[in-house]
Amino acid sequence: MATRIRLARGGKRHRPYYRIVVADSRAPRDGKFIERIGSYDPLLTENKVSVDVERATYWLGVGAKPSERVSKLLALQGMEHKLIVKPQPAAAEPARPAKGKRKAAKGPAAAPAAEAKAEAKAGGGEESAS
Repeated sequence: MATRIRLARGGKRHRPYYRIVVADSRAPRDGKFIERIGSYDPLLTENKVSVDVERATYWLGVGAKPSERVSKLLALQGMEHKLIVKPQPAAAEPARPAKGKRKAAKGPAAAPAAEAKAEAKAGGGEESAS
């Protein structure tokens, strides 16, 4: 069973309050959890985080992976642990078409276009009589 240490949201609308819980990684965010090990109140100016350091150390020792936010909160509490979350790679730029020659279209619809290009190159374009 893969376990995660993560936040479960509580409180009212626009008044968030979070519990730091150990849960199965497949469980819903605010659903079933194994153990509650702390709390986090982002609206307070002081003492926002309270964590049972002994239980957090135990769960990290048995292989529970903290979420990115919980890792930061544990670091604020002075817990030395490896940051399990890997940084997300930068988004790759979309592929651009190569400059220079373009591939010629194939098929019956491409034949008139190819003939028009050949005439334009040869100088046999339409001439207007004046």
